[in-house]
Amino acid sequence: MAKLRKHAEDQFAEELENLRKQDTAVRPPNWKLSPQAVVRYLMGGKLANGFEIIPKYIGDQRLMEIAVATLTTDRALLLYGIPGTGKSWVSEHLTAAISGESTLIIQGTAGTSEEAIRYGWNYAKLLSEGPSESALVKTPMIRGMEEGKPVRIEELTRMGADVQDTLITVLSEKMMPVPELDIEIQAEQGFTVIATANNRDKGVNELSSALKRRFNTVILPTPKTSQEEINIVKTRVASLAESLQLPAEIPALQEINRIVKIFRELRHGVTEDGKTKLKSPSGTMSTAEVISVVNSGMALAAHFGDGRLSAQDIASGLVGAVVKDPVQDVVVWREYLETVVKTRQDFRDIYRACKEVRVD
Repeated sequence: MAKLRKHAEDQFAEELENLRKQDTAVRPPNWKLSPQAVVRYLMGGKLANGFEIIPKYIGDQRLMEIAVATLTTDRALLLYGIPGTGKSWVSEHLTAAISGESTLIIQGTAGTSEEAIRYGWNYAKLLSEGPSESALVKTPMIRGMEEGKPVRIEELTRMGADVQDTLITVLSEKMMPVPELDIEIQAEQGFTVIATANNRDKGVNELSSALKRRFNTVILPTPKTSQEEINIVKTRVASLAESLQLPAEIPALQEINRIVKIFRELRHGVTEDGKTKLKSPSGTMSTAEVISVVNSGMALAAHFGDGRLSAQDIASGLVGAVVKDPVQDVVVWREYLETVVKTRQDFRDIYRACKEVRVD
């Protein structure tokens, strides 16, 4: 049966294999590719044999170079920014390119415990045999240390401070003590940690200064230009449509352009021409939300329409992305519809479709 979502190393296996064959630069211990090849995999481009690498990150190449260079040192990497800037996406592709395995992942939540980072116990064996290595349940962190592979930690600031501090020994000493067995697990070369955090969670569980010092932070910004954001959306929508096998046409560039324009104006609080100031909604209005709106519209068009994305298919997802607060955001959205969208001749169909969607 077809997988709903393939891991990066499986979905882009052909690209990674071609890069390995062409890669002649020095590779750090336990790396599948050289740092230069990892950046090429992320940024895309044509190889010497003519094979085309699809861009995974559309933005400043220097940021990816800094991120990859960090991972060749003894410091961990923290990808930081607003929700929807591609932190998890970049993290997954970094680990896929470096070690060929992106599944060593710890998801940070308010309920994440120390055991999720350190280790657990098989209680049946623990009761019958007592503490032993066979009773030890290895976490992704321990597997990464033993195999010399990078480990991903998603939403680091969602974890409690006491859980975060479990990382300090791992990142500074590169070992995990197991006092119950009077042993320690030492990290092999190639092990590192790639964590993500978003600035909307700032202050939820602020990182301690001790932990911050053990990370190099790379801030992933929102796309600088409209064209950059359009390219991101177009690439990701095509990829998701293929993996989900949606029987719908990939939206024309004009449709993506219109949705991106709405999001950028509301995000920045000003119209594209700079003439009209706008109120911004409470949500992030991120690129990830644009992709979600387009994908939702494509699903509607495929199963309840003629397969071509229309304004009616876009409207419900668009309104849902903007109106997160039922009081404040409704005012912002209605004002934007009446003062901006309504006045644009090429947005009339979106205006009419959005007016039909109830927001109260």
